[in-house]
Amino acid sequence: MKLFRMVALVLTGVSAVCAADPKAEALDLFYNMDFDEALAAFEKILAASPNDAEFHNHVAHTLLFRELLRNGALESQMVSGNNSFIRRMKMEPPADVEKRFFAEIDKSIVITQLAISQNPRDTKAMQIQATAYALRANYGFLVRKSWMASLGDAGRAYRLDAQVVQLDPKNIDAQLLVGGFDYIVGNLTWHMRLVGAVAGFHGDKDRGLRTLERVAREGDDNKRDAQITLCALYRREGQTGKAIPMLLELIELFPRNYLMRFELAQMYGALGERAKALAVLEAIRQKKEKNAPGYGRIPWDKIYYETGNLQFWFDDFDHALENLKKVTSSPEQMKELDLNTGALALMRQGQVHDLRKERGAAIDAYRQAIQFAPEAEAAKESQRYLNSPYKPPPGS
Repeated sequence: MKLFRMVALVLTGVSAVCAADPKAEALDLFYNMDFDEALAAFEKILAASPNDAEFHNHVAHTLLFRELLRNGALESQMVSGNNSFIRRMKMEPPADVEKRFFAEIDKSIVITQLAISQNPRDTKAMQIQATAYALRANYGFLVRKSWMASLGDAGRAYRLDAQVVQLDPKNIDAQLLVGGFDYIVGNLTWHMRLVGAVAGFHGDKDRGLRTLERVAREGDDNKRDAQITLCALYRREGQTGKAIPMLLELIELFPRNYLMRFELAQMYGALGERAKALAVLEAIRQKKEKNAPGYGRIPWDKIYYETGNLQFWFDDFDHALENLKKVTSSPEQMKELDLNTGALALMRQGQVHDLRKERGAAIDAYRQAIQFAPEAEAAKESQRYLNSPYKPPPGS
């Protein structure tokens, strides 16, 4: 799930949960964000079938998402609002994790390439290899920020799945990558789209959305991936109302995935439904207090930030400031924060102070945001407010 992260853009073509078997159980752990347990489950399956390229992909996918979660990057805001996934800071995963990720991808590509060389019409091998390239492209985009290398891998993935669709038009699952890349390239600037054309795809945002909608309706293995992706993209397109029924269905399927509930609160907030948004956050808080499965691991800072941020957008500045300050209340607490959340919480505090005409306090907060994470987008935005006080955008 990329893109809540799981947001944001899935676009890797992994299989979804189906029957009660080891693969389904491992995938259930993955979608519920139990990444350590999912990794162990995939490794157990791989130990019994070391030449199964699909599970080398699953191991790599889990390693990537575990790092994205650790860095506070596994949310759909990566493609909407302040936290554009293109503008996020470069991450620094442990060297052994990165080495393992690329080793698993390489194994998958070698295994599938052998199968394709023996049977050039082996669409299963093509689809698995496309997934491997897509995962490597995502790692490059989201972790290394190596745009050109990632675009090359994305092009390879696109061409492989396009070939699968050509050979087997009834393969709806293979259209996930095709639709996803259509959408992404269709949203790039004109010069980036030219680069995309060189890599092998031209892009069409509307066509990409239609393709993803078809996978979400008719797909098999990739149905849930398409739904997760669409939730993020509908929000980006200002069609949040279309995402909520789909997201509610996903929450029921994957109850331990707390990021989906945070997404729901943000969606209600975007629609102006303050009571519903706050009710979702209150439900999360209660689950955290009761240590409900999956919810005990949520940092309190996450709950405070999301609540304060929502209150900020609804002009409840006193309560917003109270919650945002809980996020950054002590040096020890700040050490545990992911950089994006910390910088955003400090920037929001500065904005509240500006709106209350407390310029000195605002400048102090902006400077803290810049010092806390200089490369964060919130820190760069804070730099602008040092010279010119924050003003709400027109119509807000």
